[in-house]
Amino acid sequence: MIKLALADDQILFRKGLATLLRDMPDVEVTLECAHGADLLKALTAVQVDIVLLDLEMPVMDGMQAMERLRSDHPEVKVIVLSVHDEEKFIVHLMELGANGYVVKTAEPEEIENAIRSVAVNGYYFSDMVSKMMLHGLVKKEKVKPTFSEVDPLTEREQEVLKLICDEFTTAEIATKLFLSPRTVEGHRNNILQKIGARNTAGIVVYAMSKGIYTP
Repeated sequence: MIKLALADDQILFRKGLATLLRDMPDVEVTLECAHGADLLKALTAVQVDIVLLDLEMPVMDGMQAMERLRSDHPEVKVIVLSVHDEEKFIVHLMELGANGYVVKTAEPEEIENAIRSVAVNGYYFSDMVSKMMLHGLVKKEKVKPTFSEVDPLTEREQEVLKLICDEFTTAEIATKLFLSPRTVEGHRNNILQKIGARNTAGIVVYAMSKGIYTP
């Protein structure tokens, strides 16, 4: 059995993911934590094989937790599961010692593949992660990413937001950004949740108020 720990402050997402993973016959979800500090405290008493780690969490975020995990629990493998799909986050977390990186808009099958790959081989690199890591090595930039205090949206989400404001359809946005329609919908749902909007009109109002979009 692969013993898993989930660290994510979004309760609905964490519970939904736990339910999904419990359908895997060779997986046992042994821990659910709301932030990195809870995770590290729990790991002193409970043994796990793999941690699915979110990045943006209160008290102790994923980057801080990653550093502590590598020093205090080097035997535990870590798969970062985040809304952030920018190169700076992916490269930095892999350099910190993450065994895999999966964006939250991924298909459930990819999360399952990542878990099994890390359990057997010790790592999981999707095509996207491999390309970004290679590009990061070529640039040789060592910049520690930080979470924006001004705007909660990732760079990719802001791209999607601007196209939504320009009245592009999901299919058109997917074509422009070389994404799947499902991934675009995932970004749209993340935008709605982060800014507290209920529909496209709310997105437009938010974008205009923040100066992200001008009609």
